[in-house]
Amino acid sequence: MAEVAYYTKEGLEKLKEELQFLKTEGRASIAKAIAEARDKGDLSENAEYDAAKEAQGLHEAKIAKLGEVLASARLLDESKMDISKVLALSIVKIKNLKNGAVMQYQLVSETEADFKAGKISVSSPIAKGLLGKKVGDKTEITVPAGKIEFEIMEISR
Repeated sequence: MAEVAYYTKEGLEKLKEELQFLKTEGRASIAKAIAEARDKGDLSENAEYDAAKEAQGLHEAKIAKLGEVLASARLLDESKMDISKVLALSIVKIKNLKNGAVMQYQLVSETEADFKAGKISVSSPIAKGLLGKKVGDKTEITVPAGKIEFEIMEISR
């Protein structure tokens, strides 16, 4: 069983849309590729057919994996979130105490993470170091570049 992951409403809808696309248009295009390869003759020496069948297997595995993710996905009601401490889906403003840089991140599920959009995975080192902390707390987080001390400046949803 997949690990329970929490999603925003938009994130959950995006997953459902992707699964629907894979089941409909994705399967149809793979079936077409298999049919075209089959029409080219002897299947025992048809590399195109073998590649299409392998692509089909990978596609079905992706559908199964996404189905598992959706089965264990939980929608978080952001209006009922406790903003006194950092939780999944919190938006956290932090200050790097070494260089004074201020950053803002939203802690999201692995599949919703998008660093450019300011969304980091709850399983990332920074998010793990922030979870459960309150405004004013200082925390030292080990990142690939070494240890960095942060202060939590603001928590919102």
